[in-house]
Amino acid sequence: MSRSAPAADAAPADLALGPRAAELATLFAAFGVHDRVLLAVSGGPDSTALMLLAKRWQVECRPSTQLHIATVDHGLRAESRSEAGAVAALAAQLGLPHSLLDLAVPLPATRLQEAARHARYEALTAHAHAIGATALATAHTLDDQAETVLFRLLRGSGVSGLAGIPVLRPLGGLTLLRPLLGWPKAELVALCRAADIAFAEDPSNVNTRFARVRLRALLPSLAAEGGDAATLGRLAHRMARADAALEAATDAAAAALGAVPGEEGALAFPRVGLAALPEEIALRLLGRVIGAVGTGSVELGKLEALMGWIAGLGDQQTGARTLAGAVVRVSRHRVAVARAPERRPLGSRR
Repeated sequence: MSRSAPAADAAPADLALGPRAAELATLFAAFGVHDRVLLAVSGGPDSTALMLLAKRWQVECRPSTQLHIATVDHGLRAESRSEAGAVAALAAQLGLPHSLLDLAVPLPATRLQEAARHARYEALTAHAHAIGATALATAHTLDDQAETVLFRLLRGSGVSGLAGIPVLRPLGGLTLLRPLLGWPKAELVALCRAADIAFAEDPSNVNTRFARVRLRALLPSLAAEGGDAATLGRLAHRMARADAALEAATDAAAAALGAVPGEEGALAFPRVGLAALPEEIALRLLGRVIGAVGTGSVELGKLEALMGWIAGLGDQQTGARTLAGAVVRVSRHRVAVARAPERRPLGSRR
């Protein structure tokens, strides 16, 4: 990253800029239920603004919550160490403890951004537990939300995917908090410049090798047609609301069908009852069970194909298929889901 200086006409300012105490109290309300929160700060404008605003909240609202700062050095560029040092210096100026985190293993050459994201969260989660933090805060913005919704829309995501980035969610025994999800990035850049605080600019944000960068370039054209970040963010909010309602309906369906233990640890549903559910609810219910007894999350397209196969069986037909480490067996009266047997290595003897 390169360091971006404040705007030429911006006078040095203290932390009195930005939202007032009442707004800060609302913005960081989710922080207040935690004794200690770790903030992920890379040195870019978004996370730098998060650190500034969180410090202002601490000063003006006087919560008991302790704030800690961590910067992850991915080791991909020569400048990364000095950028982390700049974050440490600013944190010290604000009176906040800072830690520099290195990755446990080198990143692979393929799917670099995805691998870096997973490695970053692993490092941050481990550090949060080490210092006794119960929450991790990141500086995702409204722009990030818009890009995520657009990215998932173009890949055919369902309602859950189009709900975008949640404001908070569980993560490795922590709560992941995103207080700036409703803020446009431009406002955070302006806040840093008005406060006379320099920030880093990541060259990967303009590298068209990455899909998100290419999608970001489309946003101005979409905005001209009414599809700006605020509109895409509103879509995400509405999809999240619909997703919550569908999850509640799935809870009710699970209770009504009364999944019962079957043979060899399987969970079984009445076949007629599952078929009578609205398709979306049946998909979610079956996906939950497969995810619980199998090896993890289930790809929506594959789950839809499995449900289509079940629906296509005649009343007297039976069969079995595997998906995501689970085996789904359809008998005349039940649909049972159990963990699939492990595959034998090639060449192994019986």
